[in-house]
Amino acid sequence: MKRKKKVISFFSLLLIAIGAIYMKDIEEIFKENSPVQNREVEQTINLDNQSTVKVYFLDVGQADSILLENQGKYMLIDAGNNEDGPLLVNYFKSLNIETFDFVIGTHAHEDHIGGMDDIIENFAITTFYMPDAITTTKTFEDVLDALDDRSVAFQTPEIDGTFSFGDCKFQVLYVGDDASDLNDTSIVLRMLYGNHSFLFMGDATSKVEEKIIKKDLSSEVLKVGHHGSQYSTTSQFLEQVKPQYVIISVGKNNSYDHPKEATLNRIKNSGAKIYRTDEMGTIVATMDQTTLTFDMIQTNTNG
Repeated sequence: MKRKKKVISFFSLLLIAIGAIYMKDIEEIFKENSPVQNREVEQTINLDNQSTVKVYFLDVGQADSILLENQGKYMLIDAGNNEDGPLLVNYFKSLNIETFDFVIGTHAHEDHIGGMDDIIENFAITTFYMPDAITTTKTFEDVLDALDDRSVAFQTPEIDGTFSFGDCKFQVLYVGDDASDLNDTSIVLRMLYGNHSFLFMGDATSKVEEKIIKKDLSSEVLKVGHHGSQYSTTSQFLEQVKPQYVIISVGKNNSYDHPKEATLNRIKNSGAKIYRTDEMGTIVATMDQTTLTFDMIQTNTNG
């Protein structure tokens, strides 16, 4: 028996071709308007537009000075000893800094505000914060005179207040006013940026740690209080902070024997990695919303 041959007419072939072209156009339209496709494009755009934040834990010997940079803006926490002031000015000018959005003197000890008058005299300052704790030292009076000469307002932040610096949010966890113990008047700040959090303790001792222990202290990076002395960074405090990295700003072969071995052991037992300015020089933390890296550089800032 003969098989019948299937015959496809020219008209049928034409219809099939037109249908294929039509379906391809529909597919392209679907791809262009697919929510998944749009989300991927948006994620790429967001990643490209991420800002970078840098935190410089400056080598100022047995003292503190921390520079923050975000979106072309600058913030300074403390300004080292008196001898560090001119060196800090030179270094900041080499970075083309002209204005600080925020300058914070955590408390009125010379190893934190010694170079502050030099900073005030050489840079524009939008907001200046210090605790309302008066002392009669010449260093403190020099700061007040410089503020007066440059018409910069002396302000004290409120506990549990917040402020923004670029993409970074700052929480004021503590400010003291008892001038009989200037260390414990320290302004304590927690910075939040993307997935990162930093805790800046000034020279706050365990007394302050006890006062703020019930707050959310969890922080990826901890700048320990009082240069790693035995009077701060308790085990209970470390359990609340849970730092991955700990920064100690301290002078090489200092007369106080900071950081103390007991304090170092507590930090090591917490599992945190320790960075020290006396061993590494200036420590620079660089981050975007998700990643964090550390670099060690040499800066002529230790007077």
